[in-house]
Amino acid sequence: MIDRAAMRWTGRDDGPEPEHFRWHHVVNAAGADAPAAIIGFASDEGVRRNQGRLGAAEGPLALRGMLANLADPEREAVDVGDVVVADADLEGGQQRLADEVGAVLARGALPIVLGGGHAVAYGSGSAWVRRDETWGVLNLDAHLDLRQAPRATSGTPFRQLADDLEAAGKPFHYSVIGLSRPSNTRALLDTAERLGVEILYDTDTGVGSALAAAQALLAKVDRVHLTLDLDVLPASVAPGVSAPAAFGVAPATVLAVLRMLAASGKLGLFEVAELNPLFDVDARTARIAARCVDEVVRHVG
Repeated sequence: MIDRAAMRWTGRDDGPEPEHFRWHHVVNAAGADAPAAIIGFASDEGVRRNQGRLGAAEGPLALRGMLANLADPEREAVDVGDVVVADADLEGGQQRLADEVGAVLARGALPIVLGGGHAVAYGSGSAWVRRDETWGVLNLDAHLDLRQAPRATSGTPFRQLADDLEAAGKPFHYSVIGLSRPSNTRALLDTAERLGVEILYDTDTGVGSALAAAQALLAKVDRVHLTLDLDVLPASVAPGVSAPAAFGVAPATVLAVLRMLAASGKLGLFEVAELNPLFDVDARTARIAARCVDEVVRHVG
């Protein structure tokens, strides 16, 4: 269920001819049957529970604003609005998000989910856990997000998905590209080893190694849940996140992975997490987030 209806997008208008179109023209003209659907998840409750910097609840609106003026991606995408977490009810918001993502998947379209803290991933992922296809998660992230906790946080989504898949008798295919070793405790790494998580550390992540890691996951699954936590990027590129990276992965490498997965024919879901406009500098984080969304939509196969 959507809590906040989609608003009309606005932006620069250079003329009525199609060659002048930008994202805002495309989104405003798109019908409900568009091949991609944008869903916002306006929540930083999971970040609050995980003792992070608040502000990601404003991420979906900031990201839309930066997307609006980019050139026509040459593919339709409809904005269906936002799931908004109020009164600290993260779990209710995650269920509503799962329902919306599930509806988009059911009609054969690509959900593009704009967070919000990384608790968004459990809401999105819950939509595919019981589907017939074999799914895997490719997480571009400095953190494993495999914490064991009494309730959901931005640090627990993939542990929750692992538990749900085990309960459903399904394998857990999870790869992380850009992991920061100093930002993950031994307990988290032990959990990752037990669950068979594939890890590529930030210090080892270049275009070649990242594409090889992504290809290895693609070979195992029918569909990929691609999740981009913006804190995988260097703090100089993405300062507006809950936990800025001391090292990070180069934007060119991130874009190469997004481009390959988009063109693979196996991309089932794409989400962007942790955009925090309150800590952004000259909208740097929103700009690179918008470029990443554009890269996926422009190259999706």
